Amino acid sequence: MLPRLFGNTKRLNKFYGSIEENGCGKFNDISGKALKELKSMGFTHVWYTGVIEHATMTDYSQFGIQPDDPDVVKGRAGSPYAIRDYYDVDPDLAVDVNTRMAEYEALIKRTHDNGLKVIMDFVPNHVARTYASDQKPEGVHDFGEDDDKNKAFSPANDFYYLPGQSFVVPPGYNPGGDEFTSPLKDGKFDEYPSKATGNDRFTPAPSLNDWFETIKLNYGVDYLDSRKTYFDPTPPLWNKMYDILHFWSEKGIDGFRCDMVEMVPFEFWGWVIGKLKNNFPQLIFIGEAYEIGKYHDYISIGKFDYLYDKVGLYDAVRKLTCNWQDATTWEINQVWNRDCLGIDQHMLRFMENHDEQRIASRFFAGDPWLAVPGMIVTATMNTGPVMIYSGQECGEPGNGNEGFSNDDGRTTIFDYWGVPEHQKWLNEGKFDGGQLSEIQKSLRDFYTKLLNISRQNEAIREGKFWELMVANERQPGFDTRLYLFLRYTDKQRILVITNFNREQRNIQLLMPADLLQLLQLNGSYEFTDLLSGAKFNAEDIMNGVTVNLPASSGFLLGF
Repeated sequence: MLPRLFGNTKRLNKFYGSIEENGCGKFNDISGKALKELKSMGFTHVWYTGVIEHATMTDYSQFGIQPDDPDVVKGRAGSPYAIRDYYDVDPDLAVDVNTRMAEYEALIKRTHDNGLKVIMDFVPNHVARTYASDQKPEGVHDFGEDDDKNKAFSPANDFYYLPGQSFVVPPGYNPGGDEFTSPLKDGKFDEYPSKATGNDRFTPAPSLNDWFETIKLNYGVDYLDSRKTYFDPTPPLWNKMYDILHFWSEKGIDGFRCDMVEMVPFEFWGWVIGKLKNNFPQLIFIGEAYEIGKYHDYISIGKFDYLYDKVGLYDAVRKLTCNWQDATTWEINQVWNRDCLGIDQHMLRFMENHDEQRIASRFFAGDPWLAVPGMIVTATMNTGPVMIYSGQECGEPGNGNEGFSNDDGRTTIFDYWGVPEHQKWLNEGKFDGGQLSEIQKSLRDFYTKLLNISRQNEAIREGKFWELMVANERQPGFDTRLYLFLRYTDKQRILVITNFNREQRNIQLLMPADLLQLLQLNGSYEFTDLLSGAKFNAEDIMNGVTVNLPASSGFLLGF
C-alpha cells in the first residue's frame, strides 16, 4: 500500500490537485481496525510504499524543510522513488509534521501488535536531484559531500559527473500543471557540473521520459569504461547504504523491498545483506528484478530471499487473462521448468503492483473477476509469497488522468489522489466495506479465502508440486487454456484446476501412474473445493476425475 492513498477519504480527484484539494492519507489513518481487517484477510506482511522523505512540490519550509525545485519533481506529491533524505519520513504522511518519525514508529509498533510484519522500500540506485539530509545521524557524511566533482568517475565518489556541463531541465515540462505556481518554477535547475541521471543516462539533458528527477549512485562501476568494477577498497557508498539499512532495521523493520536491484552490482547485495543479517537475522530482502538470466546470481551471490516474478509468471498469466489469441498455459510451465528452475520458492508472485496496470482497467482485463484463475495459480503454484496491491481486492480500475500520471490504468504514485473503489471499503475510516457493492464484497471474499487457504494449508504453504499438463495433453481436444497441478505433502493433497477460457470447460483429469503409485492412490475419493465447498466424487481415481469448470474459474480440490 501507499499510505498516501490508503487512508485518503477525499474524493474530489482534481487533475494535478494539491494536497489540500485531493487529500492525503496519514500514518495514523492505518488504524488497528484496518490492520486487523488485513490480518483476517490472510496477510502476513504489509509493504508500506513511499514512507521515506522524497522530493515534492508541497512546501514544508515552515517546518524547516527546504523546498524542492518543482522543475525536477514528477507530480504534485512527487515520486516515492526520488528520495531526498534517507533518514527522514515523508511529511505528507504525518498529522503533525514535527512528530512525523514518531508517527511512523507508532505505525510499526501498531502493525506488529496486530500480528503483521513491516516491509519498506530501499531505493539504492538513485536519489532525488535535490537530495540533502537534514536528519542524518551525527558523523554521517551526506551523499556527494566528499566527492571530487572534477572527475567523471572515481570509486571514491558517490555520484557520476559530467564535468564542464550544466544540467538542462527537459523542454516542455510543466511541473504541477497550469494552476501550480512557485518562484522556483522557471524551467531551470542549478546543477553544475551535471550528474548522471538515474536510468543510466550520462547526459546533461535527459528527456521527459527519463528518470530526469533522479541522480545515479556510484557503487564502484565505471559505466563509460566497459563497466569496469572497483570494489577493493570498499566504495564509500557501500558503507553509507549499510548505515541507512541498519538505521531502519533498528526501528523494527522486518524486511526491505529493494528497487531495481539489477542496476546495482550483486556483489554489493551479497556484502550488505550478509552483513545486516549478522545483526538482524529475521530480515527478508525482496528484489525488483526483470533479467531472468541473473536471477540465480541475485539469490546465491546477492543473498536475496525473494525476487519479482514479473518477466515470467506475471507475463504468462496476464496474456491468458487478457484472452490473447496465442496465449497458452504451457508458458506457465516454462516459468518453473526453465526460467525459475531450482529457485521457484524464491519468487514473489503477483497480478498487480504499483508499476503495473490494474486488472479491472480497460488496458488489462476490464473485469476483476477474469483474474480468478490467474490469482489461484499465482497464489498456489509454489511456496514463495504472493502479493496483493491495495485496492485490487475491491476491483479498483485505476481510471482517470491524475496529473503527472495520465489515464493509463495505473493508480498514480506521483499525485495526490483518492482510490474510489478502495474508498468504498475504507468507508470514511471505518474499514468495514460498508460502501462496497455485493459483487465487490464477493470479490474481496474470494481473495480472503484464497489467501487464507494458501497460508493455512500445508500442501500449499510447504508442499511439493506436480504438474499434470503432460499427463493430460494426449486427451482428445485437450485445452491449453486450462492449467492443472497437484500440491502435496505426506498429510495433505490439493488438486489445483484452473480455466482461463471465457467459456465453461469440462475435463476428465488424469493422474500419471507414477504419481498414483507415489501417493498410493487407488479406489474412490471425495474431493472438496476449498474455495466454494463444492464436492466432487471419483469412483476410481485411476480413471480420472471429472470436473465441470465455469468460465474464468478454478478449484482447489482437497482429498
